[in-house]
Amino acid sequence: MAFVQLFAIFTSEQRENLKVAQQYFQLVGGSASECDTIPGRQCMASCFFLLKQFDDVLLYLNSIKSYFYNDDTFNFNYAQAKAAVGDFKEAEEVFLLIQNEKVKSDYVYLSWLARCYIMNNNPRMAWELYLKMETSGEAFSLLQLIANDCYKMGQFYYAARAFDVLERLDPNPEYWEGKRGACVGMFQMVIAGKEPKETIGDIVMQLRSANNPQVEGILRVVTKYAKENRIAI
Repeated sequence: MAFVQLFAIFTSEQRENLKVAQQYFQLVGGSASECDTIPGRQCMASCFFLLKQFDDVLLYLNSIKSYFYNDDTFNFNYAQAKAAVGDFKEAEEVFLLIQNEKVKSDYVYLSWLARCYIMNNNPRMAWELYLKMETSGEAFSLLQLIANDCYKMGQFYYAARAFDVLERLDPNPEYWEGKRGACVGMFQMVIAGKEPKETIGDIVMQLRSANNPQVEGILRVVTKYAKENRIAI
């Protein structure tokens, strides 16, 4: 019954169904006959998953993990819980164990894996996930995630690329502001010797694609630095 209610959540997004599903999972998982069984612990993990109490989810999943090493559904849930508590390294490893193509094409899988890549300092892999997607609302959402997460992590090269595409698709001024900040961040990293000097060319290209009056002022500073340091752009 809980699984029927859970399915209904994703079709109607009714909070009441979410509450009922959580209650059914708790009822089964907490019963004297099931509490120490594998299905009982799965139910309790599902209950806490719906409550977004991921430390508790992991407490139950870890107790039965050895029985589900090659189970894609288990690994999908386990990896999400690991990522939710900030253990991105193990979350990435578990996500990559999954073989089911339907799961691997699911936006939840792609978005969490992209976030893991970024948090594990591998933004290029997150960018490649986006490049493999067909144009869609989900691709746009993944692009937003990459842009914002890369920016927060100081991975300005891929943040700038993502914000550049977003700006081309949607004239929202926030995307220009994100791209501007990422380009300035890249420039500062070049000056500090943390990015190769050739990155200056990418900065100039990203800025020139923008239709904003602020571009010229930033370009003057960047091109002046390039000229003084004999960097071809």
